[in-house]
Amino acid sequence: MPTDLMRASTPPASPRSSARNANIVAIALTAALVTLQLIGLAMLERSHARAMQVSLPREQAVCSESADVPVSQIPYD
Repeated sequence: MPTDLMRASTPPASPRSSARNANIVAIALTAALVTLQLIGLAMLERSHARAMQVSLPREQAVCSESADVPVSQIPYD
């Protein structure tokens, strides 16, 4: 009879395991979100680098063409 009372007073093990499972799921979701953010950042940097490579030759060509335009000098005092 005393063993029945001891068994009844001990808390069940299932709440601890469900809380542990929730923590594991939360950690996995956080890791997945961080990974997705890093992948997105890498893709953004890569596309920005490509855009800069494409625009640089155009800027140089524009500068070389506009060098023929006469520029008036501003008189200084």
